[in-house]
This record gives sequence, structure tokens and C-alpha cells, in this order.
Amino acid sequence: MKAFWREYRENWIAVIALAVVVLVVLAALLAPWITPQDPYDLASLDLMDARKPPGFVGSNGYVHWLGTDAQGRDLLSAIIHGLRISLQMGIAAGLVAMTIGATLGILSAHAGGWVEAAIMRVVDLQLSFPAILLALVLVAVLGQGKSQLVIALVAAQYAYFARTAYGAATAERQKDYVEAAHATPLPSWRVVLRHILPNCLPPLIVVGTVQVANAIALEATLSFLGLGLPPTEPSLGMLIANGFQYMMSGRTWISVYPGIALILLIVAINIVGDQIRDQFNPRLRR
Repeated sequence: MKAFWREYRENWIAVIALAVVVLVVLAALLAPWITPQDPYDLASLDLMDARKPPGFVGSNGYVHWLGTDAQGRDLLSAIIHGLRISLQMGIAAGLVAMTIGATLGILSAHAGGWVEAAIMRVVDLQLSFPAILLALVLVAVLGQGKSQLVIALVAAQYAYFARTAYGAATAERQKDYVEAAHATPLPSWRVVLRHILPNCLPPLIVVGTVQVANAIALEATLSFLGLGLPPTEPSLGMLIANGFQYMMSGRTWISVYPGIALILLIVAINIVGDQIRDQFNPRLRR
């Protein structure tokens, strides 16, 4: 870990991106305590405070530093809670998709034969479809809600992990230490879990980092289209959609500030993922 951090901090852009991710995660975890308003409590909203510019002092007595939206929500509170929802959806979908995809990819590489052909043809078929199209269909069928959204995101993303795990496990399967493990009286599942899987984790971690950012962007897209979370839960995509109709009237802050927060989070996660990928790439090691 010391060597990893020593190499990582040589890229100051990646260090800044990591600091942004850490700050966003901390803000999301502490959202109920650091935000001046609970955007989920509809009874606390006042329509007289709706669509007010940044710096406006609301009826509750505190300053709306980023203004308010069409429902009178404090936009800063809504953005922080929206980041919390985005991180929950992205991390949950990423972990479940990585578990399912890694299991299928390593199983197909280890089993070979018709099992490998069947699993990987299904994975290749799914990869031929855009993830947003598959997620749209599943959300439209399953309905709105966190569980339904996670299922749609997992179904749209597990194939990337499966293909990555399959490629890594296929390369590891040909090595001498795997042959030596098979020569001992060890069960196949132990060979897979104790020998093949640990050596497949680095590329899976890199893909997982990128796919978390993709899941956040996909969730925001679905919420922007009205197919994500219910209107009572202000995700970033829904906040952007709510302010979109007011862009021409000059009330740009309703959409712009949530959009900036979403872009900063996605870009920061992608930069961190790129740096981790470079450090796990042996060809780039000095």
C-alpha cells in the first residue's frame, strides 16, 4: 500500500480527483447532519421560496447558497442528498454486477467446453446492445424504485465484468501454478477461489471503478427521462430535469449546479480509475 500510494501521489491531478471523491463520500454520509434542510420532508417546503436565486434568505431563516428549485427545496441540500443517492446506486450496482460478472467469467474460463461457449455468447450478445437501451427497457418493465433501478443497472453492466474476468482467467488458466494446483487433491472451487480469482482482481478493480461512474451517469440519465427514482427522492438527474424548463427564463441555477456536481463526481471517479489502471499495468511500470 505504501508503494501504491507513493506512485499514485506522483500524479497531482489524480490526487485532486481522489480528494474530490473522498469529500463527496463524506458529504453524502453526513448529509442529514450538514444540510440545512431535509429535501425529503415535503411538509417543510414552502412554495413561496420556489425558484429563488443563490444567496436568497428563505422563510426558514437560513441562506440558500445555491438557490431553490421549483418546489422550494434548498438546492445545496438537494444536491448533497442527490449525490448520496447517486453513490448508493453506483456502488450497489457496481458491487453486485462485479460479483455476478466475475463469477460467470471465471466459471466459463475454468469450465471450458459448452459452458464457456454458452455463457460468453450470451455476454457477447448483451455487449452488442447499448447499456442505456437495456436499462430503459428494464426500468420501464420493473417500474420505479431503488431496487428496480439497481436490478436494471446490474443487468446493463455485468457483461463488462464477465468479459474482463473471462480474459484474465483464461490467461491465468494456462500458467504453471494453476496446473500445479490441479495436480494436488484440491477441489476445483478451491483452485478458482484461492488461486485464479486473486490474480484476476486487479483488472476487475479497474473496471469496477469505471463502471461505478458509468452507473451514476446511467442513473442520472434515467432519472432525467423520468424513469429513475420517484419524484419524492431528488436524485441529480431529476434535479436537472426539474430545472430544464426554466433555462430560457434565466433561472439556470436549478439545472446548472446539479449538473456541475454530477460532472465533477463522474470525472473525478474516472480520473481515479485511470490512475489505478495505469498502476496495475505492468507495461507502464518503471
